[in-house]
Amino acid sequence: MQEEQRFLCEAVSLARSNMENGGRPFGAVVVKDGEVIATGVNEMSRTGDPTSHAELNALRAAAQALRSLRLEGCAVYASGQPCPMCLAAMRMAGINDIAYAHSNRQAEPYGLSTSAIYAELAKPITEQAMRFRHVPLEAQDAVPLYAEWQQRQQTG
Repeated sequence: MQEEQRFLCEAVSLARSNMENGGRPFGAVVVKDGEVIATGVNEMSRTGDPTSHAELNALRAAAQALRSLRLEGCAVYASGQPCPMCLAAMRMAGINDIAYAHSNRQAEPYGLSTSAIYAELAKPITEQAMRFRHVPLEAQDAVPLYAEWQQRQQTG
């Protein structure tokens, strides 16, 4: 537990430093085998990139440090509760250990909660506010896209 608190304190410290530099109050640390291998802060304001969240930036740095798209065995420590985008990215990277210092409930009074997005995504896709549809194009493809990718993987 003491180690977990140390990594969470580091994430919060990153968030505070980011605020001092004009950024949003989010920091994240990726840890493997008890060692910090990557960190990230929210850089949305600086980059103009709405996906430049602390957790995603830390995942990118971890993937580069480990030279792997898969981050199994890593844990993420975040200053705030990860948003659905970051949570999905962590799952896709193989992360299965996540801890955060501040909840969406704590973030709500400051306009920093993502609980409304979680609630929207919990609805069936047909009931969500976002227009989302499947428009197949396979009949127009000589070789379907995914089949072409598989062929390239086998020959490349």
